[in-house]
Amino acid sequence: MQPPRSGLSPLTDDAFKLSRWATAETLVVLDADGNAVPALATEWTQDGAAWTFTIREGVRFHDGTDLTPEAVANALEVAAAAAPKPRILDGVDLTIAVEGNTVIVTTAEVDPLVPERMSSPQLSVLAAKAYQGDIVNPIGAGTGAFVLTAVNSTVSATLDRNEDWWGGEVAAAGIDASFVPDGTARAGKLRAGEADIVEAIPVSQAGLLEADQITEVPMPRTCTLYLNCSTGPFADAGVRAAAREAIDAETLVEGVYDGRADLAEGLLGPAIPWAADREGRTAPAAATEPASITLGTFTDRAELPDVAQVLQQQLQDAGFEVELDIREYANIEADALDGAFDAFLLSRATILDSGDPAAYMYSDFASDGSFNLSQLADDTVDTALHEAASTPTGEERRAAILAAETAILNTDAALPLLHERVIQGDAATVVDSVKDPRERELVSPDTHLA
Repeated sequence: MQPPRSGLSPLTDDAFKLSRWATAETLVVLDADGNAVPALATEWTQDGAAWTFTIREGVRFHDGTDLTPEAVANALEVAAAAAPKPRILDGVDLTIAVEGNTVIVTTAEVDPLVPERMSSPQLSVLAAKAYQGDIVNPIGAGTGAFVLTAVNSTVSATLDRNEDWWGGEVAAAGIDASFVPDGTARAGKLRAGEADIVEAIPVSQAGLLEADQITEVPMPRTCTLYLNCSTGPFADAGVRAAAREAIDAETLVEGVYDGRADLAEGLLGPAIPWAADREGRTAPAAATEPASITLGTFTDRAELPDVAQVLQQQLQDAGFEVELDIREYANIEADALDGAFDAFLLSRATILDSGDPAAYMYSDFASDGSFNLSQLADDTVDTALHEAASTPTGEERRAAILAAETAILNTDAALPLLHERVIQGDAATVVDSVKDPRERELVSPDTHLA
């Protein structure tokens, strides 16, 4: 769907392309329930703030060099020192040490989520040759089932079967990936037989395809309107409340998404079943007068411009003056992160990195979060986020996460609208493509054409 924004550096969101192509791998992966299971690490143990990972033997990088604890340590050290950090490391300070065939990861504070963090594609382990100063080049440097051999800028990428993959045989001869941001064009390639697998079929195109060509997967992804709490009209909590009261999200679900989405009750949706236990917003601010605002979003997800136009009309009906700014994501992200908009509409995965929503919440809403589009700095939210991050996994942690969600909702810094369902397109000849709600996998070693 989206072309690379950072030369396929695994330290950015481009990492998820590398994992979906099964070319770059991590120490652990997540199972369907979000539990960490072995990958390049075979086992791990915890001793306070230190986690010891045993590195799998007999693995070779695509350049022929061996996977060693030193190579793993180098990859993790580069990620920990990156500016900005991969968002999975927001608020986390790591020190890395090698001991025998193990890598010891120590955090400044006890962190129960270290194994789950290590599953993030942004912490993929590449060969030493990939790390060239400030540039990370993944071509021919992974350990996965497919070898990345060429990247044609923002147009295409080519991968060949890894004949020596540690996990066994690889079914397909390779992958030819094309970057097609326009959703109608992507769907058209499936109809015309020019593509075998297509990411993110737009809702408007789903009805034009055969029923057996599409798969609809509820996913932990929320369409959210982020409001700039630092400068401009939405620095006033009352104006944020006025925006909340002006929006009718059900119209978006039925109109723009043709019913192929779920109305949001909070930041976390039905793909996270325990989120239904939330109490919800507890202290809404009183609405004050509307204002003139700028609203930004991007074209890469086909529905977002339509959502923005409906929001514009709803807000204008409530007395706001709304100017839209809609571009490709690569051309608007920097402005959004700099707080250039009063409001920004985003489709956001809520457990993309660790399988745990705490990391997403910290990244997006902590005072020092690296993806804080709302420019939020709230002591109550920060305290709740730190509490959630430090609580051991299980029911207690889930309760702490829901408490942090409530604290965020109480600020009206973000207005969750709906939870998306991914619509993946597959030609009739495709066997065993992966329908992954976390959007980490797409082509697996078993994927092939009949």
